[in-house]
Amino acid sequence: MTALPTDNPQLRRVGSFHELVTTRFANGVNALCWERTLPGDYAEVVARLGASNSDPIVTLDEGRLRALPLSAAGRIAVEQMLADLRLLRDHALDPVLNCIHGYPRDEEAGPVPVDVFSFHADSAPVEADTFLCTYFGPSSEGLRNEEARRRVDVPETRAALVAQFGGADNDDFRAHLTEQCYDLHYAPLPHARPFAFGPGNLWRLAIRHPDSAVPPCIHRAPATTPGQSRLLLIS
Repeated sequence: MTALPTDNPQLRRVGSFHELVTTRFANGVNALCWERTLPGDYAEVVARLGASNSDPIVTLDEGRLRALPLSAAGRIAVEQMLADLRLLRDHALDPVLNCIHGYPRDEEAGPVPVDVFSFHADSAPVEADTFLCTYFGPSSEGLRNEEARRRVDVPETRAALVAQFGGADNDDFRAHLTEQCYDLHYAPLPHARPFAFGPGNLWRLAIRHPDSAVPPCIHRAPATTPGQSRLLLIS
């Protein structure tokens, strides 16, 4: 896993939230990064939240965060996360802050896994973007488009999917690929160099939609070890 690259033409760094939300994706740029070094003790927040016995993904609201018994550094971390939530909501977005203790795996993946650990692109029927920030734990990971290939375009994988579908490689089959989100998942090429989004950085990612001027940004959730949690803002 490489650090945030300086030579990736698909990635552009910005210096403010205003620049993050107003910059148009164009000329192949499909990921904007507002690099930040955030104050506060996010590890303490995770420790005070504790493990969840019922749900591996716990959505956090202001009331729960403010009720935690925290040090001054922990409270600074809470205020930073709440400030980011307000920034995105004021921009007419619907962000969610999650404490993630684990993601469900696609146990019956077949030829194409469709869980968040697989490199994938997001999609929507109308113009939209994905916003991400990892405050604690391993950060999300990105991959250059030229270093990846859609899994449905790998001949062996496509043949297996056709066989699973039980028909021919026709319009019905292609519609099936879209309905099952198979066409949104990518396989890294042998020379691929995935990179980490980094802690504290707020990202805006291009997704696949009918009016997109650039390819969607390919990304995935990081692999985690048992007992390893993340604090993630997503919209």
